Amino acid sequence: MKRMESFKVTTIFGIFIMFSICRGAVETGLDRAGEYRQVFQGKRLGIIANHTAHDSKGRFIVEVLRGMTGVTVSALFSPEHGLWGREQAGERIDGQTDPVYHLPVYSLYGRTRKPTPEMLRDIDVLVFDIQDIGARFYTYVSTMSLAMEAAAENSKRFVVLDRPNPINGSCVEGNVLNRVMASFVGMHPVPVRHGMTAGELATMFNDQGWLAGRVRADLVVIPIKGWRRAMWYDQTGLRFIRPSPNMPDLETAAVYPGLCLLEGTNVSEGRGTDMPFRQFGAPWIDSHDLTRQLNGLNLPGMRFEQATFTPTSSKYQGRECHGARIVVTARDRLESYFSGIKIVEAIVRMYPRGFEWRAAHFDRLCGTPAIREAITSGRSANELRNQWRSALESFLKIRDKYLIYRD
Repeated sequence: MKRMESFKVTTIFGIFIMFSICRGAVETGLDRAGEYRQVFQGKRLGIIANHTAHDSKGRFIVEVLRGMTGVTVSALFSPEHGLWGREQAGERIDGQTDPVYHLPVYSLYGRTRKPTPEMLRDIDVLVFDIQDIGARFYTYVSTMSLAMEAAAENSKRFVVLDRPNPINGSCVEGNVLNRVMASFVGMHPVPVRHGMTAGELATMFNDQGWLAGRVRADLVVIPIKGWRRAMWYDQTGLRFIRPSPNMPDLETAAVYPGLCLLEGTNVSEGRGTDMPFRQFGAPWIDSHDLTRQLNGLNLPGMRFEQATFTPTSSKYQGRECHGARIVVTARDRLESYFSGIKIVEAIVRMYPRGFEWRAAHFDRLCGTPAIREAITSGRSANELRNQWRSALESFLKIRDKYLIYRD
């Protein structure tokens, strides 16, 4: 992994924003849609999007595509967290009519997670434009995969308007998902930190025959311009839009591939605070002891400070929790997923009476029960990393065939 300089994250908390693209900055697939107008002209579009689907002039995707001659936008489809990114994780969402664009909004996180033939009846092309975060269990890519299947099954073209991987496209980390553990938080045999864009993943899913029934979508990827794989999002000239309620900034995204594992335990991952995934704890933890233990691990690219917080929602709502806060010191050295495993391992061993697994969810996030079983049996997490290395090397060979962007 390359060394890095310290960084400053620029965060925006609104949706309707205006921002300009600076000279030499990255252009997203949506920014470049006009260059590919032949893909859209004369077509009725269904758009799978959320509030992140703005171009660099601040225009929402509906405005951009409706502005093309001969293009009809027939419907919108919303993922987890809803069209405007307000609903909390796991909260069921119903369909609606959007009051701004007067379009039907079909929820893909309610009664169904896959577009139905009825939803697609008046659509020729399905367009996907959602900012991913670069971790296997972030569900927007699962929504994309299921929508690709629906498009293939119903003879609809599928278009991905690509966006950068915000935590860079160079670092790949973690165990490859065991396909028997496939779920909505991990559908395909990729590692937790895959180092790919949505467009690259879509091409991989399609060409590897990983879609259900081995169907193949009529896939078009409109690529990013000016993006290099080593770039973090704050190096692109684009503005970071919070892609979900508990992903407020880039530093959170950087540690998320590991700290999300706490969802599969009774330790608070900081939901209901202003630092989700960057601080964690429980009423039964001693902050001083925990931070001393974690700092003694010398985990690359991060250190720990004592933290006390009271969540306003989720685990331990209204109760004071004690634990640790992560400070990223060298983001290009981060091994965020493995560090998350080491953090869980340390808490299990320090607090055997207080700690509890939410085993099914932890295993789904990891894509295997082997990690939880190893920690429970007292085996070293370092052994696990050695065991998954060969599968990771095999994945890297497959991945290389689908990389659109090569520095």
